[in-house]
Amino acid sequence: VKCVLFNEEYMNCTWGSRETLKANYSLYYWYRNTSNKVECKHYWQDQDIRVGCHFNQDEIIQFQPFHVLLKASMGGSTLEISKRMELQDLVKPDAPVNLTIHNMSNNQLQLTWATTYPKAKCLEHAVKYKSNKDTDWMEISVNGDVFSLPSVDYKKFYTFYVRSKVNKYCGRTQLWSEWSAPVVWGSNSTSKGRSWGCIHWFWIQTVLISIASCLILLALVILLVRMERVWVILMPRIPNPSKNFDELFITHNGNFQEWAGVPKDVVESFKPNYSENICYVSELPPKDSYEPLWESSNPPPSVMPSASPAPGEHSPYKNSY
Repeated sequence: VKCVLFNEEYMNCTWGSRETLKANYSLYYWYRNTSNKVECKHYWQDQDIRVGCHFNQDEIIQFQPFHVLLKASMGGSTLEISKRMELQDLVKPDAPVNLTIHNMSNNQLQLTWATTYPKAKCLEHAVKYKSNKDTDWMEISVNGDVFSLPSVDYKKFYTFYVRSKVNKYCGRTQLWSEWSAPVVWGSNSTSKGRSWGCIHWFWIQTVLISIASCLILLALVILLVRMERVWVILMPRIPNPSKNFDELFITHNGNFQEWAGVPKDVVESFKPNYSENICYVSELPPKDSYEPLWESSNPPPSVMPSASPAPGEHSPYKNSY
């Protein structure tokens, strides 16, 4: 009887196959502190032949001796097979997940991962890797969830796998998990610091999306330029009325009547057809001089005699119209 406890979530016990078994066996189990034997509740069958038993998580008790008993009747006789096991030594973890490569300084790579095992501190790991130029795999034991590769060649690409098992502090199992999904770094033509595992998403997110955005933007610009109506709606032009008066100032030299197309006879009708002589009118001052009254504190200004204006000259006291 071989039992395996998968990730401490369920357990399968098997004892053969349909080709090797000639009769149906019944499995009974009990723990150290259990006096009554319990028959398996979930048998595995291969064409009506029982080949194994499935145990749910609530039926599993670790760190207690686990006893099984197989019984079968053949030819009037009863066959019995019993076995004692320690379940903590039968744990097989699930494969690590989320493998990630980080570019460090000095040509160094750092590989990290995660696990679904409920007791991550009870695990030890093994990292397997090689480059495209190597023929053999390198396998290194790791405590913890970080592995560092001190030196890499940027002209190569590297493939990494990780697997796990329970360490000696939590059990004595030799059951390793399956190898994880691979993660690949580098390329024959990649530049320094580029991760092959991220190249796929790098090209999609950075290059292709950028090119697509530029093409869409260019198409919109061309569409706006060609569609004059849309362009006028989005960017209306400011009217420039000066062009409407170019003919007035350039062709007609500012002649509004010619520019406006007014007929000559209408223009002539507004011209005056008579003439008037200019008539000069003057006013002479009175003969008696006028002396203003002055305050007693201020003496009157002295008046110098002056010659009377010559006839025909305009006196400063005359007003002409």
